[in-house]
Formats: sequence, structure tokens, C-alpha cells
Amino acid sequence: MKPYPFTAVVGMPDLRLALVLSSISPAVGGVLVRGEKGTAKSTMVRALAGLLPGVDVVDACRFSCDPVEPDPACPDGPHAEGPPAHRRPARLVELPVGAAEDRVIGSLNLERALADGVTDFQPGLLAAAHRGLLYVDEVNLLHDHLVDTLLDAAAMGRATVEREGVSVSHAARFVLIGTMNPEEGELRPQLLDRFGLTVEVASSRDPELRVEVVRRRLAYEADPDGFAGQYAAADAALAADIEAAQRLLPSVKLPDDALRQIAEVCASFEVDGMRADIVTARTAVAHAAWAGRTEVTTDDVRVAARLALPHRRRRNPFDAPGISEEQLEQALQDAEPEGPGPDDDGPGSGTPPEGGETSGPPPSEDGAQEPSGGGKSGGDQKPVGAGEAFRARRFEVKGTGEGAAGRRSRAITDNGRTIGVQPAGTKDGHPHLLATVRAAAPHQRSRGRSGAGLVVRPQDLRFARREGREGNLVLFCVDASGSMGARQRMREVKTAVLSLLLDAYQRRDKVGLVTFRASGAELALPPTISVDAAASRLDGLATGGRTPLAEGLLEAARVLRIEAVRDPLRRPLLVVVTDGRATSGADAVQRARQAAGLLAGNVTSIVMDCESGKMRLGLAAELAEHLGAEHVPVAEVAADTLAGAVRAHISGKAA
Repeated sequence: MKPYPFTAVVGMPDLRLALVLSSISPAVGGVLVRGEKGTAKSTMVRALAGLLPGVDVVDACRFSCDPVEPDPACPDGPHAEGPPAHRRPARLVELPVGAAEDRVIGSLNLERALADGVTDFQPGLLAAAHRGLLYVDEVNLLHDHLVDTLLDAAAMGRATVEREGVSVSHAARFVLIGTMNPEEGELRPQLLDRFGLTVEVASSRDPELRVEVVRRRLAYEADPDGFAGQYAAADAALAADIEAAQRLLPSVKLPDDALRQIAEVCASFEVDGMRADIVTARTAVAHAAWAGRTEVTTDDVRVAARLALPHRRRRNPFDAPGISEEQLEQALQDAEPEGPGPDDDGPGSGTPPEGGETSGPPPSEDGAQEPSGGGKSGGDQKPVGAGEAFRARRFEVKGTGEGAAGRRSRAITDNGRTIGVQPAGTKDGHPHLLATVRAAAPHQRSRGRSGAGLVVRPQDLRFARREGREGNLVLFCVDASGSMGARQRMREVKTAVLSLLLDAYQRRDKVGLVTFRASGAELALPPTISVDAAASRLDGLATGGRTPLAEGLLEAARVLRIEAVRDPLRRPLLVVVTDGRATSGADAVQRARQAAGLLAGNVTSIVMDCESGKMRLGLAAELAEHLGAEHVPVAEVAADTLAGAVRAHISGKAA
């Protein structure tokens, strides 16, 4: 089946332009496509490969060496000067989210290394993507160890395998393209910054456009070859335009006026580091070549900034990407270029992306109402905004797990320090050379060994057992009753929870949110890796009514039971945010204690004590005792607070 034609995709001019510019100049750094599900992100990316010019490669080289400048360290080399070569189509290599590290960077044939004494390196996906496209669908779900591998390759342009005393390195320069749904979580900042350009896509609300999308899709499914033939001429023309722009690219000049504009824009938006300036400059040069110009103009800088800066403005995962059009225009004016250039977007460039204002946590409501009285039910109070997030203490689940790699609790993982070995088939990972040799050594005589190498059988293979860190399910159970509604008190609580959410993002946890107020509890956010969704729900949390503590704990227990079936290896951490009061229904206190007993001993729990004032009842501490949980006053959630208390304690003992 032929791929869907690139020119047949309806709409999305911003994405079309970003992909074309990255194809013209791979040095731009690739494209990150953010958008809701079902918007044809993957369809357009996969169609791009058919537009790219072919590449000349050395015959029989598995690493796609350029015959003009072959890699001197190529594992299949060294290649003679002027080696035989052939031309092949550009590749689009897809990196699955669940791929093993050996499949990505390549692997050594341990049996041949031991038996024959040769280094038999099997190339991975990075080698296949060299001088082509590397596409990661749902890139935000990629495991941390694969993210680290991509970061190294993107930074150095090489992939290196250091394993069992053998070092293999090869060139790995590719255009990195990733697609993601922001609802499923954000990218690590380091990987986010490695993408040169970013584009936000959304499905059109225009009925006529939606009809055309469905019509074309159904026509393609009915006759893929015939449908592709209808757009073959348009795709060929676009491919010719890209190739012409690639030839023109080395001739494009970047004058000092344009450089000043780029510097002024990047400084105005307060982006971190210098990568933003470099990427914007490269994108502006590529856009000028695409427009058929030999000198960068203000329009090229404007388009480049709209594509290169939105994702670099984010200070934390709760900030929305985007840039202000007014601020961009003001920065371009402040640079005072000598003269404006022609306003030409180039063939098929489409409309530049429109960025939105960056938004963060809203300020607190000065006019928020105080609770109408204790635990009595009354009118709901307005949501109160959180303060600035701080670095939170690390809370972890007891024991050692085997969940997905992360940064919170101890676990047996594919990466980390080696703590033992295990035979093949138990849970394969990285081969352990010394243990394998020890397993094979006693059998050499019975196996008739005569040469220098060892006779190794599959049953001799041993693999490293490693201990690292895992990500957990952090379930927040938040008291939203009237007793929590005092403006300053709720602001302090939300700030602490927001800080814990930021900590969960950094430690690669899933998060969920249960709230309880009035007469019941609800699952405000099902467990997800999208901590910004949790922050949004927390920000809109209103307070009021009595305190159904038992219902909140029972709802939390129900959610944890369901998640234990869905994701049995991901261990939970329950964070109960309350002042400990239970005032809803008959025998509220007794029912709360019974509910706590159901969770005690089964779930690692934290009770974040929100009680304030001089007269304190200590109810949250009692709840922590019934839960078998750690009791943490809200003022002690910050890591700096704990460190300060420890230092003060040590100083007091020394005195």
C-alpha cells in the first residue's frame, strides 16, 4: 500500500511549513508536533519521506556512509577513497515507544565475541536513521533511558556503545521528528529543547473542511494506489521545490541586521541559553531559501521565531507554550533593521503559526470569601490560586519494586547499579560478561574446546540484575470542605500540592486527584502522566460544605484497586491533604477511622496536615496513625525546610 500523499493532507499549513524547512536544512533540529488525538499528525510525518531527495551511500555499508566523506570510525570501514556507491531513497525510521535500548543503539553478539574473539556489532535504529528521518510517535511516553540515548546522539551526531569492554561508535545524524498529545504528559525539558521547531495542531471546527478530510480518507482506503496517483504530480512538484531550496541554501546570506533582530527577539522572550538564537537563525536561512531569496529578511526572522521559540518559553510543565504576537513585533521593531525585505512566504509555505500568550498559575483571588463557619454546609467559595511552586521533599514507596523506570522509589530496572546476575529467560537485560564466562568455563573440556575461544551455549548466558529508581502512582486525596476554605490557608495548600505535582513530573510519576467535600467524594482526575492536567484541576478547585473524610478515603481505595489491575507493577503513594476533621454524616469520625484501616498496611501513605492557627486539634496526626502514614505539616513539604531543620538539630547537638 502506498503511503498517504503529503499534498493530500487537508489544512495544517504550520506543520507543513515546519516539516519542509527541516527537510531543507536538517541543522534546524527537527520538529515537535503537539496536538490532540486524531489530527493526522502521524499521517503527514510519514508522508514526508517520499518528498526527500535520495542519498548516495557506500556499497555494503550498514551505516549509510557518504561516499564523498565516509566516517573514518565506521564499524564497516575503513572505506577506500572513492568507494563503490549507490543511491537509495531517504529513510523514515520509526522508533517505538517500548523499544529496548539494544534495538535503538545496536548490540554486540556476545556469543561470537566469546567464541570467535570478534566484535560483531549489529546496528540499531540510530544507524538506520543516519542521513534520514527518525520519527517517534508519542515521544512524551518514551522511557528515560531512551531519552538519554537520543539526547547523546542529537548532541554529538554519533551513537556510542560501551559494553563488556568493547567500544563501538558510528555517525548518527538525523532529523528528529516527534508527535505527542499534551494531555498524556509533557516532555523532559532537555529533550524538548533539542527539537528545533514546534507546532500546535488541532482539528478544524469548519464542517466543510471536516467533510473533505473524511472524503479523502475514505477514497484513499478504497483505492490507495489510485488516490496516490491523483496527487503524484503535486508531490513531485513539492519535492522539486525542496531540492531547489536545498541547493540554494549555501548561498543564502544572514546579514548583521537580521542577526540583531534574532538576538533582540530571543532576549525579549527571555529564553534560556543560546540554542534558541542559533535555531532561529538556521530556520530563517532555510525559510529564505524556500522563498527563493539569497538574503534573510525581517519576514524570515518573524516566521522562524514563531516556530522556534514557543516551546522554549516554558519555565515549568504547567506553563502553556506560545509567544505574544505584540511582543514579537515590538522586538523586531526595537532591533531597527536597515530596511524591510520582501514579504514572500515561498512556494507552498502556508500561514505561519499563531502563538498564544504564555500562561502560568493564576494569581490568588484577593476577594475570596472566608468559610461561612466550621464544617457547616454553605455556599461554595471561589477558587484560590496557588503561589509559586518550590522544590518539594522526595517521598518514596517502601520496599523495592519492578515498575516503569523513573526517579522516585527503589526498583529493579534495566538501568542502574549492578547488584547481581540472573540466567537467560528470567528477565533478560544487559549481558554480564564475567558471569557468562564463569558459567561456561567448567564445561569447556566436555564440549571439546580446541581453539582459543570459549565454547558458549545459550544456557551459559548471564544478565545483569540492576537496581535503579521507578516511577510511582501518586494519588492526591484533597479535602475541599469549608474548613479548608480560608483564603491564605487554601493558597498554602495548593502551593504545596502544586510543588508535589512538579516533583511528580520530574520523577516520571503518574498522578491522580480525588477530592471530597459536602456529602461525597469524586475522582477529579483519573490517574495520568499529564501533571499539567492535575494542576489545572487543582487550580479550579472550589471549597465549601462539610467534610466527608471517610468517603474521600474510600474513593481513594477504589481508585487504587482499579489501578492495581490496570498497571500492577506501578506501586502507589497516597497523599491525603486534610486538617483531619470528619463532619459529614452520622458517626463521621468512626467511619473515617474504619476507612483508614482499609488502607493501612497496604499502601504507602502521607498525611499532609493543613491545620493552622494557635489552637490545633491534632486530628491529622491521629489520621496518620490510623493509616500507618507519615505525618507531614504543610509547612514542611519544602525540601529546604527539612534541610534547615536537620541543620538546626545538628547545630543544637554540637552546641
